[in-house]
Amino acid sequence: MRRLHNELDLGPYWLPFTANRAFKTNPRLVVSASGTRYRTDDGRELLDGMSGLWCCNAGHSHPRIVEAIRNQAAELDYATAFQVGHPTVFRLAERLAAMAPADLDAVFFTNSGSESVDTALKIASAYHHARGEPSRTRFVGRERGYHGAGFGGMSVGGIGNNRKAFGTLLPGVVHLPQTYDLEHQAFSRGQPTWGAHLADELERIVAVNHASTIAAVIVEPFAGSAGVLVPPVGYLERLREITLRHGILLIFDEVITAFGRLGAAFGAERFGVVPDIIAVAKGITSGAVPMGAVLTREEIRDTVVDNAPDAIELFHGYTYSGHPLASAAAMAALDVYEAEGLFDRARDLEPVLEEALHALADKPNVIDVRNIGLAGAVEFAPRDGAVGARGSEAFEAAFDRGVLVRATGDIVAVAPPLVVKEEEIEIIAAVLGSVLDELG
Repeated sequence: MRRLHNELDLGPYWLPFTANRAFKTNPRLVVSASGTRYRTDDGRELLDGMSGLWCCNAGHSHPRIVEAIRNQAAELDYATAFQVGHPTVFRLAERLAAMAPADLDAVFFTNSGSESVDTALKIASAYHHARGEPSRTRFVGRERGYHGAGFGGMSVGGIGNNRKAFGTLLPGVVHLPQTYDLEHQAFSRGQPTWGAHLADELERIVAVNHASTIAAVIVEPFAGSAGVLVPPVGYLERLREITLRHGILLIFDEVITAFGRLGAAFGAERFGVVPDIIAVAKGITSGAVPMGAVLTREEIRDTVVDNAPDAIELFHGYTYSGHPLASAAAMAALDVYEAEGLFDRARDLEPVLEEALHALADKPNVIDVRNIGLAGAVEFAPRDGAVGARGSEAFEAAFDRGVLVRATGDIVAVAPPLVVKEEEIEIIAAVLGSVLDELG
């Protein structure tokens, strides 16, 4: 079959987070998708082991979501986001507030995870300013954290390659140590038992910088983009204790973990730890239309609004905040999650994925397997002088065998849609197994 890329000019498009030179030598194109499957431009079926990019939780082209987008486009394609609203976005905000833990009842809409993180940081800063503590300007991130590609997110993020070409970023940001330790946590199933004490580094940061200068701590409930780094038992609880004691806001970046990935609406629910702010995106529309949101405690929103000297209380927002099509897609996605019991389904499938991935522990060059919820990772020993090569080769080989996974350095991550079948999980693991044998 003639491949579609032969008819395309591949030159103009600069692909994100991609080895562009290598891609344009050997392009990988998908042309359609349904359920758990993509179809490539040469007619092959590709099992989606990554929910697109951690986002298509209800699978691809779900009829209920497609219909909602189509109907909304015909009725109201766009409504200005400033000084004007539309009914669907208010209904969506009400629904998210009802789903959120505790009193996280205020919702600010964005268009992506990166925008949600930057918005959360700005809200935290504005809150302390409004309550009379403008000296709280510092943010605390974490090594190997990923919080999007905006300058704020890169600043609190802790992945060197994402930062090295972009200057000094936000001033005053400090980082907690990563929670992952191969020696003490290798081959953990779910949360590792070692590592809760790593949260105590926040006390040292407070001692050095003084609590009165720190606005917020931001962490992912589990670090997805760094390769499914799972928080140790007690770690998040300890962070919550320390931040509360010092008046520091705790932000959970749940762009990956919200909407069922951990078998619950939010990672905060799964881990039993309630932050002050939650940033979401991806699964909010099951990836069908770009959208993000920031959920905050009502007291945070009210403090900013009630103490504002200007008619506009927060000078922040986006042209497409709460876009009608995105709002309709999100409402439909939430309907699907509820009607099909997909959060419970993810929890039921967690042990299936766990067993399938840990069965790869004895494969050549595997140094760790880890999992939480409907997500997991296999890590390889790096090849001498070629760090990341094994991960990249594993991604390409799996793609050629009809399975989409995600490579991060020498780590391959999997996070299939919540509608995945048990036998499809077995296929993903079997393909990875054959790839590892070949690479070994």
